[in-house]
Amino acid sequence: MSKKLTALALLLAASGVVQAEDGDLAAIRAQIDEMKKTYEQRIAALEQKLAQAEAKTAPTAAQPMPAVERAPAATSAASGFNPEVSLILQGQYRNMKQLDERGITGFVPAGGHDHGAGEIEDGSKRGFSVNHTELVLAANIDPYWRGQAILALIDGAVEVEEAWFQSLGLGQGIGLKGGRFRSGIGYLNEQHPHMWDFSDAPLMYQALFGTHGSYAQDGVQAKWLAPTELFVELGAEAGRGAAFPGTDRNGNGRGAAALFAHVGGDVGVAHNWRAGLSWLTTEARDRAAHFEGVAGDEVEGAFSGSSRTWIADFVWKWAPDGNPKYRNFKFQTEYFQRQEKGTLAVEANEDAYRTRQSGWYAQGVYQFTPNWRAGLRYEQLDSGTRDFGSHAATVLVEDYRPKKASAMVDYSWSEFSRVRLQYAQDKSMLGITDHQITLQYVMSLGAHGAHKF
Repeated sequence: MSKKLTALALLLAASGVVQAEDGDLAAIRAQIDEMKKTYEQRIAALEQKLAQAEAKTAPTAAQPMPAVERAPAATSAASGFNPEVSLILQGQYRNMKQLDERGITGFVPAGGHDHGAGEIEDGSKRGFSVNHTELVLAANIDPYWRGQAILALIDGAVEVEEAWFQSLGLGQGIGLKGGRFRSGIGYLNEQHPHMWDFSDAPLMYQALFGTHGSYAQDGVQAKWLAPTELFVELGAEAGRGAAFPGTDRNGNGRGAAALFAHVGGDVGVAHNWRAGLSWLTTEARDRAAHFEGVAGDEVEGAFSGSSRTWIADFVWKWAPDGNPKYRNFKFQTEYFQRQEKGTLAVEANEDAYRTRQSGWYAQGVYQFTPNWRAGLRYEQLDSGTRDFGSHAATVLVEDYRPKKASAMVDYSWSEFSRVRLQYAQDKSMLGITDHQITLQYVMSLGAHGAHKF
């Protein structure tokens, strides 16, 4: 009898536990259902706002979709609490001549990323080295704004390369950006090094902006996309202008301004193109530079005045049936002309100074299988006319046309991993022919947005 009572007691206890567990499960299910309803309501509200924004910005005529990058979609899965995170790993082995000081003959040294006194600038590093490791954080802030920050990490130093916010649907084709960003001038300028088709920037960009090969500034940018069949984009910028060819003057108002226009479209199914024209103006105050003296010595100078740059760019792409996955070809070229006017102080003597210089590059890259690409690039600069005034008696003025020819082949296991072999014959310095061999890797970890056209 006692055994039966014990078994009955155990059965009742187990039943109580099951009922308690069933109660807990029911509570959990209720909480999940409530969360689903809440998120469905929020998603529905956001979809309604998106539909209203699209209705306001919809053009009267149907627009084609040329292969040109549009603004990021407002429906990105990332949010302020779940940002897109990526890490770009770049490194190389470079074999080239040992030169005490590299530069481009006939052009004022623009500098680059050396990250502290005593460090070797990136463009002069031989053997094995690690380039910038880029940490990218990006997300939609809300349905109206998107933010992104790119931090360059190298040898214990951190550099804020970009940190900006961007509008997501103001309507009427208008877009706004503010913070630190790469300027929209030219074609290559907005692209980060891991997006380049060659391991280094063209001589044109190095002469204009330094070995890092781009112009970035703190400021604001406005763009307008025309509601036309032809892709038409107009843009304007105003910023601090602290980067070369300007200097940080720590003043009120703008230190630099830029204007640019891009047009593009499709030619049949297999071809598309883009052309652009840009203008950059900036001011310099006591911009340091050194020149070779007529006696073979080094002469220090300081330039104060204005710098004006014009850039024309053109890109043509081909892919069979419009599908670039298996085969494609890209041709791109850019031309610049820069004028500087002001005063040059040399050894406490100041006199008028003006220059007019120009240059260009052209390159073609052919992807002949899904994994393999090969490319050629040729570039040439012109030191142009340079008026040193009375300083011509102490400063050696050399007329020269720097040249460089490069060939590369690269292999990509996927869109996130690439290794590249490049050979270049560099004649950018008077009297020197440098045969350079570079083996480079580019690896991308994490979320990665679409590249520019």
